[in-house]
Amino acid sequence: MFNNNIKTGRTGEKIASDYLLNQGYKIIERNWHYSKNAEIDIIAEKEKILVFIEVKTRKSLNYGHPFESITSEKIQKIHKAITAYMSEKKVKYKSYRFDAIAIIGLTNPIIEHIKDIGQF
Repeated sequence: MFNNNIKTGRTGEKIASDYLLNQGYKIIERNWHYSKNAEIDIIAEKEKILVFIEVKTRKSLNYGHPFESITSEKIQKIHKAITAYMSEKKVKYKSYRFDAIAIIGLTNPIIEHIKDIGQF
């Protein structure tokens, strides 16, 4: 089951990346690891804003909405990863944002994009 969840997550990240490209974003990195427990799914840029994106995927809503799994603990881990990324890469953008994308279903997916979910 664990491998199936990884496959579902990777498929969702691909769907999210394609969606972002269609919306005019430039993908800078995918699956950037800060530590064993903290990863930034997608790092993108649009209109000189650097956007860090958490992607959550569900095949259906049987186990809840994807956004329900973005806990305050998860947000704290991502904030640490964002800070580490900007420091390591010496990123120089005037604006940064942390977004979340929910993918519901893998064929004909429903895509929900919430911008600026957490200040850092």
